[in-house]
Parts: sequence; C-alpha cells; structure tokens
Amino acid sequence: MKETNSDPRLAGLSVYRVGGAVRDELLGWPVYDNDWVVVGATPEAMRKRGFKPVGRDFPVFLHPDTAEEYALARTERKSGHGYGGFEVHASPDVSLEEDLLRRDLTINAIAQSTDGELTDPFNGQGDIERRVLRHISAAFSEDPLRVLRTARFLARYASLGFTIAPETLALMRTVSQRGELEHLAAERVWVETEKALGEPSPEVYFSTLERCDALRVWWPELAGDALVKGLAAMAQVPDSDMFPLAHWRHAQLVSPLTAEQRDALSERLKLPNAVAQLARHTALTHSLINHSLTNQALPSDTLEGANVLRWLERLDGWRKPEQVEGQLALVKVLAPEQVDPLESAWKAARAVSPKH
Repeated sequence: MKETNSDPRLAGLSVYRVGGAVRDELLGWPVYDNDWVVVGATPEAMRKRGFKPVGRDFPVFLHPDTAEEYALARTERKSGHGYGGFEVHASPDVSLEEDLLRRDLTINAIAQSTDGELTDPFNGQGDIERRVLRHISAAFSEDPLRVLRTARFLARYASLGFTIAPETLALMRTVSQRGELEHLAAERVWVETEKALGEPSPEVYFSTLERCDALRVWWPELAGDALVKGLAAMAQVPDSDMFPLAHWRHAQLVSPLTAEQRDALSERLKLPNAVAQLARHTALTHSLINHSLTNQALPSDTLEGANVLRWLERLDGWRKPEQVEGQLALVKVLAPEQVDPLESAWKAARAVSPKH
C-alpha cells in the first residue's frame, strides 16, 4: 500500500519512520532525530526526487530540505568478521518486515507509517511494556557491535526499569567468548563507549560488559577492584561545561589506574588526544589531593607549594589556563577544602612577571 505524504518529494512512496524515534516516542523519551525506511524504491528514483546519496556500503539518502536519513529497505548477510563484515542487499523487492528482521532488538524493530499506524512483527511494544531488551533472532550474534549497543541501551533505560533478557545476555556472552569483539575497529568501540558515558546510568554499561565477558577484551585494565574504584570515581564529576560530561566520566573512571595502564587503554581505543589528556590531568589532580590528605606531617588542608607548582606546570597552565580551571572545578567535587588554597596559589603564580 502506498503511503500518503504531504511532502511532494515523498508522494507515492511507502515511507516509514523506524528505529529509535519510534521506540523513544513510545517510551515517552525525548526524540531528537528521525530515521526513515523507504520500501519499493530504487536509488535512481531517490536521486530523481532530489535526495542526496551518502551511504557507501548501503543506499542511504539525505532529504534535501530536512537532512533526515532515508534508507532503502534492505537485508544483510554475514560475510566476514566484525561490524563491517556484511553483504547488503537493497532492492524494491525487500519488504518492510524483512528490513525490520535485520535489526538488533525488538524495541528497535517497530515501524510507523506516515499516518501513524505501527508495524511491530516482533512484539517490541510488548517488550517496552515489560521493560526488556531482547534480541530479534540468532542473527544478533553476527554483529559484535550489538553487544556494546545493548549495554549502552541499558545504560540509557535502566532508570526506567529495563533489564536484558537472560537469553540475550547469554548470546552476548557467547559473542564475547568467541573472540568476535576483537575484530571491531577501535574507533567504533570508542563511539559506543562515549555515547554510553553520556547516558543517565553509565556505570551500567561497564557492569553489563563485565557480566558478558566483554570488558576483558577492550578494557582489561578495568578488572576486579579497578572497576569498582573506577565506577565509584565516575559518580563524582564537576558541574562544568569546560569538557563534555562523557569525557569527565571517562577521566574519572580510569583515575585509579597507573599511568602505564591509562596509556595502554588510550592506545588500544585510539582515544582522541583531548580525551586522553583530560584523563592524564585528572590523574594528576587525584595524585595532588591524595598526597596532601595522606601526608601526616601536614594538616589535611595544607598543600605543599612545590607539589602545587609541579601540578600547574604539568597542566600547562601558563599556556592553557582553561585546563587549570577545569581541574579546579574537579577539586570542588573531590576535596572542597582544597579549592581556596589552590585557587590562591594559581592566582599568585599567574601574577608573577616572567620579566622580573
């Protein structure tokens, strides 16, 4: 059946809103972006209507006015390892149900027509009501990135009472134990992790990955007590927009690690320089505060001048004062009694004229 559309570029096409927008609307969660699937069309037909192709591996088009993504209905078949090891088949013959079947979780496989009618072949609405993350089919295990995505979704919706279905968690563990996660690109792992660090319950992401044996693959440094300490530290971040919340949380998460462990983790994940540097600076602040609080020869609210100067120098404060300001915001959370003496030392140091 052809869907009716007020948009003349979509007239006569069978167009459905799919994925996260439908899921979040049903959950009462904010919807920021819409993704659409077009059934029965060809790439040539989309281009003639003014849509701009952007997908190299499968046909995805941008609406020339709204810039929203419109993907042709497609199926996927496993042909190799990792996230990109798939053969994609996009054809006017692919049905909406076949397109939905290739998706990961039932709650992500609900489509909505332009007149509001829902197509839900895998009872995603039922799992939304039950607050369950459940895989659609055994094909879930063909894409190891879905292990991380499922953990990220739980980090987003745990506060709503969501859990992972036992059979899905078992499948995630199987994927991890088969070594499939090792074939993921580091950049893809960090993208999912960065998103998870920005979710309402980021600690759930890491605890879930530990439960399904995935943590040891990409985060072996966060084992045992290191994870417990890191998650506790991650709960304390400054109310500061100098750096993204996700980056603050990562810096706190790895703060209990040694410098060698942090560097190894940064290299393995190919972290952006700004993320790795914030982690190093945060570790410096922890070291400064802990030295002050554990030095029995000094009152607990006293900081040694030489250590403070070294801290400022290693933060590159003279050239990049914003890095000191950011760490001072962290000190307000970790050791409020140390803020005033550190701010006074910072102002005094900056007031010294290099010329003199």
